[in-house]
Amino acid sequence: MKTAVVTGATGFIGSYLVRNLLDKGVKVYGVGTDITKMMEMNFGEGFTPVTADFRVYNSLDKYIHARDIDVFFHMAWQGGFTDALKDYSLQFKNAQAACDALISAAAMGAKKFVFAGTVNEIEINQFMNNERFTPRNTNIYASAKVAADMTCRTLAHNAGIEFCSALIPLPYGVGNASRQLINTVIKNCYTNQPSKLITGNNKYDIAHISDVVEAIYCIGESGHNMRSYYIGHRNIRTFREVVEEMRDAINPQAELRFGEYQDSLNMDYSYTDLDALYNDTGFECKADFKKTIQEQAEWLKSIDF
Repeated sequence: MKTAVVTGATGFIGSYLVRNLLDKGVKVYGVGTDITKMMEMNFGEGFTPVTADFRVYNSLDKYIHARDIDVFFHMAWQGGFTDALKDYSLQFKNAQAACDALISAAAMGAKKFVFAGTVNEIEINQFMNNERFTPRNTNIYASAKVAADMTCRTLAHNAGIEFCSALIPLPYGVGNASRQLINTVIKNCYTNQPSKLITGNNKYDIAHISDVVEAIYCIGESGHNMRSYYIGHRNIRTFREVVEEMRDAINPQAELRFGEYQDSLNMDYSYTDLDALYNDTGFECKADFKKTIQEQAEWLKSIDF
């Protein structure tokens, strides 16, 4: 891979991906809505900022004049990690923007399109095969991701461009200060406050941002056409096991009140191939869990989370 496009270049995942690619000597066209923010991130040599919002995603080939794009990474998605996950209007605008990006990628001759999906797509597939389930607000977000994935997949086939998607578990790391559960539990641990939690016997996975972007790079570099790849761990633990290890890394004396709420979902990971990415690219998560959780805790303290 020599040249790539990354949408959402100033977002949490997008910005880490840009730096990952630049470190590998890849020339990057980063697409974002705020040129000042892109410049302040100081990506350095090899990075070309492109200012564009969703309204012009269907004509990004007019903004990016290069025609030697190896991989177009579509990371942009508004309303992540917020209550906007249940905003169906916004979520399906996101899906349309993904389709528009695919059309532009094909127009500029990109060889491959990599779509940032979500682990919650597994949940949708699971529910589609079982009518007895209780819908969650996250299902709106995940359904938009599924719609974008399938439509982009079809558009890519018609345009003769390779397509892959990455099913991303909850990403954590320095720079992610969202009010997601993991950050809240981390704060409770270092402030010695109790955490009220579900029973925790359900399968659950989180991945450090360094692993997430390396996995996405590997998909762009050698992922097989029309495949979806789960990019978390191949051995999925329970929520209780993950949270207990987090607690032990930060403050072993912190109180975890499991069972305050019932498990809302036991995601069935058999609906995806946990070994596919390893088998096709050799990628495996390598981040030291204890060390990265401690780094996250120290960073959250520094920003007065």
